[in-house]
Amino acid sequence: MAQFASLSEKLNHIFSKLTKRGRLTELEIKTAMREVRVALLEADVNLKVAKDFINTVSEKAVGQEILKSLNPTQQVIKIVNEELIALMGSSNAKLEVAPKPPTVIMMCGLQGAGKTTFCGKLAMYLKKQGKKPLLVACDVYRPAAITQLKVVGEKVGAEVFEKGQGNPVRIAKEGVKHAEKFGFDTVIVDTAGRLQIDETLMRELEDIKAEISPTEILLTVDAMTGQIAVDVADTFNKRLEVTGLILTKLDGDTRGGATLSIKAVTGKPVKFCGTGEKLGDMEPFYPDRMASRILGMGDVLTLIEKAESAITEEQAKKLEKKMRENAFTLEDYLVQFDAMKKMGGIKDVLSMMPGAGKMKLGDADIDESKIEKTKAIIRSMTPKERRDPNIINFSRKNRIAKGSGTTVQDINRLLKQFEQTKQMMKRMKNNKMFRF
Repeated sequence: MAQFASLSEKLNHIFSKLTKRGRLTELEIKTAMREVRVALLEADVNLKVAKDFINTVSEKAVGQEILKSLNPTQQVIKIVNEELIALMGSSNAKLEVAPKPPTVIMMCGLQGAGKTTFCGKLAMYLKKQGKKPLLVACDVYRPAAITQLKVVGEKVGAEVFEKGQGNPVRIAKEGVKHAEKFGFDTVIVDTAGRLQIDETLMRELEDIKAEISPTEILLTVDAMTGQIAVDVADTFNKRLEVTGLILTKLDGDTRGGATLSIKAVTGKPVKFCGTGEKLGDMEPFYPDRMASRILGMGDVLTLIEKAESAITEEQAKKLEKKMRENAFTLEDYLVQFDAMKKMGGIKDVLSMMPGAGKMKLGDADIDESKIEKTKAIIRSMTPKERRDPNIINFSRKNRIAKGSGTTVQDINRLLKQFEQTKQMMKRMKNNKMFRF
């Protein structure tokens, strides 16, 4: 995840220096904690949050049982990991469900935070869980906001209730009644945003809240704005008593301070995070998984979940059988590239692998355009060539190169990579971790 690349790299550097020392003194731990504090502040973590975090970790890390342990650095990292998890909310905070349908979710946030798009993402997420969501258009001020909601609603197959440029409080109320009448079990109310917090906006949101008594009030904040996002969340929470937070643009090149500060400042959990622009680019927020990513330990659970959504059970069984029988073909290779794209691309997948923090993913030779070139080469082959690349001689390579707009050298490189992949799969075919 791009957001924590810099922080993760700095923390790994700090802990690697401790590892080289073996046994640790109290002074060495305190020196390392000062470096961690600087890294947190550079990541735009709230000053008080960073200070309290370091004090808590230091207090636990300088205990005699830690200093005398056989692997004190691992013990320190364990404490940092536990405190990061606690800082971000301890556990995944699920959406509340109303005792009697419909569950009403009121979405709010400043303009530009991705609120309307996230309404569509949330509708898509709920539909996958078997829910029947209704989107209600209450952003009556921003040009084309209603149209935008209708577009995302159509893309995810969710109905949109709208009354044009009318009174947003009345529209919200009528939207809930419409849901009750036509059997929608969830209502997602897209309220108006502003470029900045103002009294008119807050009063309108308070009026809507009073009218529809929402089960959830979710605040969408732009993670790329760093500490500003935390201040915005604090202000909204004091006026509306939000029940949960949504962090958007976590895929952006930002310092990550909002993610680490927002729960501590507002007292409210982060429930979801947006990881891209596509409607499927959202994840429930798991503090333990996020802490693992920050510390370079990977996020295997999310990786497996992404894999399960990218490849069907039937495809997975077929792939496992081919791996077991060493019958993996270039056709299967092509399918895996498509699945990788659905999972967010190579960089996203690598960022979730254990040890990712020690890899400079931003500087790595990972060119997503090369994947498209590879796919073009495979698609230029005949079915027989895909099944048995050993028959691809020089004349066939010339034909494939012309058909795919590549060179014979590119073909040779692909065939070599494919053979290496087959060998790797052969070695790990009995490893259950890779059976999705």
